[in-house]
Amino acid sequence: MRLATYISDLLYRYECVIVPEFGGFVTNEISARVNNFTHTFYPPTKQLSFNSHLKNNDGLLANYISSVENISFAEATDLIKEEVKSWNQVLKNELIELPKIGSLTINTDQKLIFEPVLSENYLTSSFGLNSFNSSAIKRTEYLEKVRAIETVSPVVPVTNRKAPAFLKYAASVAILFAAGSFVWDTYNENQYQQQLLAEQQQQETVNKKIQEATFVIDNPLPTITLNVTKEDKNYHVIAGAFREVANADKKVKQLISKGFDAQILGVNKWGLTQVSYASFNSKRDAINNLRAIKKQESPDAWLLVQEF
Repeated sequence: MRLATYISDLLYRYECVIVPEFGGFVTNEISARVNNFTHTFYPPTKQLSFNSHLKNNDGLLANYISSVENISFAEATDLIKEEVKSWNQVLKNELIELPKIGSLTINTDQKLIFEPVLSENYLTSSFGLNSFNSSAIKRTEYLEKVRAIETVSPVVPVTNRKAPAFLKYAASVAILFAAGSFVWDTYNENQYQQQLLAEQQQQETVNKKIQEATFVIDNPLPTITLNVTKEDKNYHVIAGAFREVANADKKVKQLISKGFDAQILGVNKWGLTQVSYASFNSKRDAINNLRAIKKQESPDAWLLVQEF
């Protein structure tokens, strides 16, 4: 399930990751919510679903695999095809578990059924936020206590008639006892709420430290050495855009034979597969290369700037 790792990585950055000739994993952001029955609060998250109709290769997954494993786009595409072939073979008899994504199975109508993993939150802005429970405010009980106090010590109109002294003392004791009981219960409830708030603040502090420890490593351990260098090149000198993927592949091979660092960039919003002469992380280098290509190779070349 090596392909599942790459899909999971991309779901943190993109709303849709398409597995060519298989389907697309789509995320939809949902706001924070509360369960009124369990009194559980949930942070904002991304809801993960699967669309079996999204099968066209947009180049996103293949390009990512190509950059991580340092292989060509064609080799990455072949790797995806082999994995999809293996998935389809397994689905004939049993379900597939994709780590950190969910499970896939085929129902009696020969349709793919997807069950997402609920423990994984792909919304990076909610990193470190966990769900928590909060006790409900018992307004009904407080109201009953107030009514009980009113029953014990009702308001009596003031008259010139003097009540016996022992009745005054008895009424005072009853009022003090009832009020003291109410104050004590309220105090205990406030203490519980303060303790709960302190625990939540402590949990947020721990989560913040975990987040900082995860992303800011001043002194990394020397036990693991990664030699993969990833460089985002967002300036592309475009050679053309093709309706048929086969024509795009043919164009890439033709340009490579001429010495260009050509590649397929993926499918644009019009459904055309874009092919570049070369890609750069410097705007100045890209413009200089574009001028040279327009002069020597093709006046129709143009510059595409991708925003990451």
